[in-house]
Amino acid sequence: MSAHQVSQSRPSVGEAGATGDWRNEAPFIVAATCVAVKLGKITCQICWSYCPDACISQGMPPVIDLTYCKGCGICAEVCPHHAIGMRAEAEHGVCTTDEGGAE
Repeated sequence: MSAHQVSQSRPSVGEAGATGDWRNEAPFIVAATCVAVKLGKITCQICWSYCPDACISQGMPPVIDLTYCKGCGICAEVCPHHAIGMRAEAEHGVCTTDEGGAE
């Protein structure tokens, strides 16, 4: 029996260049509720698998690549633990994780 292979994609510079400046809202990871962060290992990866722009890393801790994230909010909608929030672009700066866990 052969091992199951999953195709992966990574965001890259395309004809439009970096697309992160297109968004109005930016996602952030709520460390206090992210199962992967709490357990210290890769677990559910639902956000990673649903991101249409492949902007969420598969590593530990998960990191959101804001250079290419368009702010669609799919990751926040599909997270069963409500561990991804969305905030107005002007509020997020370069923060991709809510270390304090308060939201």
